[in-house]
Amino acid sequence: MREWLRRLDRLLRGELESVTGPGAQAPDSGLNRAASIRFLVVVAAALGATYGFFMGWFALTAGGKGSGWQLASGVIKLPALFLLTLIVSFPSLYVFNALVGCRLRFGEALRVLMAAVVIHLAVGASLGPILGFFTLSTTSYPFMVLLNVALLGLSGLIGLAFLLRTLRAAAERSVRAEFPVTEADAKAEAGDMQAKHEVNQRERTVHDRLNGANAVFRIWIVIYGLVGVQMGWILRPFISQPGADFVFFRSREGNFFLSIAGILERLMGF
Repeated sequence: MREWLRRLDRLLRGELESVTGPGAQAPDSGLNRAASIRFLVVVAAALGATYGFFMGWFALTAGGKGSGWQLASGVIKLPALFLLTLIVSFPSLYVFNALVGCRLRFGEALRVLMAAVVIHLAVGASLGPILGFFTLSTTSYPFMVLLNVALLGLSGLIGLAFLLRTLRAAAERSVRAEFPVTEADAKAEAGDMQAKHEVNQRERTVHDRLNGANAVFRIWIVIYGLVGVQMGWILRPFISQPGADFVFFRSREGNFFLSIAGILERLMGF
């Protein structure tokens, strides 16, 4: 356990990110082998359960039948939300990665996405005590729903920023491996105009390839976010309404965005 906590700390500090040289034959994700898929899955489940535990406090304070079951369901469903989102989204990430020439292998791409999930949940779990504080300070159901959306949204932005940075770095390693440094670079530095033209042409090609990869990755991140939001809507309720009986799942009516709009109206008294 202590060793895994050390590895989690190193991942958060960026110390499990290794650098693959631009001339490497098979560029990887840049993640150290200490960040194994098994380690990432177990840590993601534990961190998700931690946030789910704090989320479930509101059911205990709000009352209603089965409040203990609501807390237990949050501990289970919060990790499930992220792991199911990963399962649904990963095939498209792998295909997008291949299309832009990133050349991350299957396992490497999975580790990148799992690491982003771990960072997302680590930030969320660190905000759990804040969520618990507000749970004990208010009885407003709309406020607690919006607070959870805000906290998980903030942690999600941090996790996705890590994911985008890692994918960009992997894409750059792959492109640089395809267009390596040559003798023309030394000649260009010596003032050879023809060599400078060749180097500039190569750099423009690299720049265009990387811009295309970044655009594709941004599109995928939007898709990932939408899948996560819809998965959360399918797995609801995560927070029990005051006085309501426990249900593990609700019917699939409406959607997340209409629900948030309705909660905002209730909170503002419209």
